[in-house]
Amino acid sequence: MTAIRACVGLGGNVGNVARTLAGAFDALGRLPRTRLLRVSRLYRTPAWGHTGQPDFLNAAAVLDTALPARGLLDGLLAIERGFGRKRDPDGLRWGPRTLDLDLLLYGEAIIDEPGLQVPHPHLHERAFALVPLAEIAPDARIPGHGDVAGVLSRLDAAGIQALP
Repeated sequence: MTAIRACVGLGGNVGNVARTLAGAFDALGRLPRTRLLRVSRLYRTPAWGHTGQPDFLNAAAVLDTALPARGLLDGLLAIERGFGRKRDPDGLRWGPRTLDLDLLLYGEAIIDEPGLQVPHPHLHERAFALVPLAEIAPDARIPGHGDVAGVLSRLDAAGIQALP
């Protein structure tokens, strides 16, 4: 299988998030049949969804992978679990978490299967995901919406701050 360019969003707001994200970048680079190409800086972002929680740190990564989309997602979920993330299907959506890894893009594929939607269904609405992604992949295409930089230009990114 030929390598596919995939984009992953990373975030968290519980514990030492900067250390967790650094570890998650390392773990992404160790996924089988996958090469970590680029990582963004970390960004402090206001909580989204449920705003009564601590700010998040968010980042993005670009990978080349020969894993199928479902296999890559399974790898992302395993990394989350390794950093203490417990996904409760009946739990609070968009609540506090140690680590969140989202498969944002898998090439220009459009996938709509139970538990796997690519592009991420809210990517085009979320400046907190697009700002770090635009740093490392501004020309990546979001099927049905345009390139990352163009989509981001239509959103309010107020309150998102790059960390040194």
